[in-house]
Amino acid sequence: MTVRKGKKLTISIQEHMAIDVCPGPIRPIRQISAYFPRLSPTAEPISPNPASPLALSPEVGASGGTSRSLLSPLQAGARGGGGTLSAASSIETSVDICSSDSDDSTALGTLEFELRYERATSSLHCTLIRAKGLKPMDFNGLADPYVKLHLLPGACKANKLKTKTVRNSLNPVWNETLTYIGITEEDMLRKTLRLSVCDEDKLTHNEFIGESRVALRRVKPDQTKRFYTCLEHPPPNEQLTSLEERGRLLLSLQFLPPPAEGEAEGRRGGLYVGVLRCAHLAAMDVNGFSDPYVKIYLKPDVKKKSKHKTAVIKKTLNPEFNEEFFYEISLSELVHKTLEVTVWDYDLGRSNDFIGGVCLSCQVQGDALRHWMDCLRNKGQRVERWHILANELPQTTCHD
Repeated sequence: MTVRKGKKLTISIQEHMAIDVCPGPIRPIRQISAYFPRLSPTAEPISPNPASPLALSPEVGASGGTSRSLLSPLQAGARGGGGTLSAASSIETSVDICSSDSDDSTALGTLEFELRYERATSSLHCTLIRAKGLKPMDFNGLADPYVKLHLLPGACKANKLKTKTVRNSLNPVWNETLTYIGITEEDMLRKTLRLSVCDEDKLTHNEFIGESRVALRRVKPDQTKRFYTCLEHPPPNEQLTSLEERGRLLLSLQFLPPPAEGEAEGRRGGLYVGVLRCAHLAAMDVNGFSDPYVKIYLKPDVKKKSKHKTAVIKKTLNPEFNEEFFYEISLSELVHKTLEVTVWDYDLGRSNDFIGGVCLSCQVQGDALRHWMDCLRNKGQRVERWHILANELPQTTCHD
């Protein structure tokens, strides 16, 4: 580039770009956050060591003097062409990854509760103790919280249990125990308990605050286990209902052989079937309940005389019948029979609704087979067992 005498020095845009893009080390772009680094709460503090690249010490100039400058995000060697990323840059990366300003789970609150499974009674006890730091849901900055329980998988309405409501509190204390009956050991291995904390509103619909889920396999039989959990949002696109289960039925079976010579003649030999109770039945009526009753058959029923029926219990999903029926039959005949037990919802003026049923015989599988065989083997002993009602039986119209 030549400059004539008397001419003003000018540089073309091409020359400017050639000068600006000169070869050299690639340096990180300075940012204002580089001069004020955010330290992670778990990171170790940086000591003001003069040897540290972040030390607030004066720079030594070429003439030996000192000149104050801002905290540089580059190491000292960066100015000489061997520049590397500073410690401040690496600290900022760890802050973005390891720390956050708000945790969504703790923002919804925490829940404290206890679970205990009693093997002898096939019951699951859930004691809701307290919640802390719930998310405000009302205009006054408070909430009216309560807890709902559901067993998954299972019909949502059939197995829902609910605590009382604590008014105007973000730290409610319930100290309330809710109990599920008819819970088998198989249920404890495959089911999950869903605990939902909601805010009750009298004028509008209730609002969901958060939930916690516990796999029941974490609870050992006959031992109380306490949980402290953070409330979370439910997973998206979840199906809470299960069509396979329609409730539980508690049956007792007892086979008495015919009396031998010399024994009391008043006793009859045959099969005693006790219909004790049902639990968590599917709701079949618009009011959220059912009017259940139970029918039993001993098939094949050639003479059409094996039908028995319990009384109807109004407006309940957990009816207690405590009724016993008798079939006069020998053991050799009973081996080839099938006991069909069905639960129905009574409806006045129209056909009754089928809720679910179970069949017990030597040709079935699972708990039904074990219960049936225990009855045949242990003559004279009463054997009780819970059964899962399924919609696998033919849903024929009930003509009573």
